[in-house]
Amino acid sequence: MKGSRVWINVCRIAFIIYIVGLCYFLFFAEMFGRTHITGDYQYNLELFREIKRFWTYRESLGFKAVFLNLFGNVVGFIPLGLLLPILFPKVKNIVLVMISTFMISLCFEVFQLVFKVGCFDVDDLLLNTVGGFVGYIIFRILTVRRAHGR
Repeated sequence: MKGSRVWINVCRIAFIIYIVGLCYFLFFAEMFGRTHITGDYQYNLELFREIKRFWTYRESLGFKAVFLNLFGNVVGFIPLGLLLPILFPKVKNIVLVMISTFMISLCFEVFQLVFKVGCFDVDDLLLNTVGGFVGYIIFRILTVRRAHGR
């Protein structure tokens, strides 16, 4: 019992660090183009438009830009899908994790829109939700392995 309580506390601390880090990267990290946008604000409401653009022009954009945009959005939300079912017992099924991940991602995207930092992008909503899904799959694999003593 004491070991599980320690584990939950470690996960809580990891979750707080994760959310603070995510906020930093999404709103303040200048190395990722997170400066306040003046003038016309750009946004994307067409699903797969930016994904297709990054894939089509991957050679001219460079590996780093493509990786950060396509895979960074997925990887960045894997911890959310992993930690939500650990910290919130009512969020232990895949549907609730996916909805929660989507809603949290939507909040971040709306903040970017309102404060004109970064870019509101429906493709990010999709990629972030996929990241939450991957995190949940990792959670399930770890849960099954733990239940079987592996």
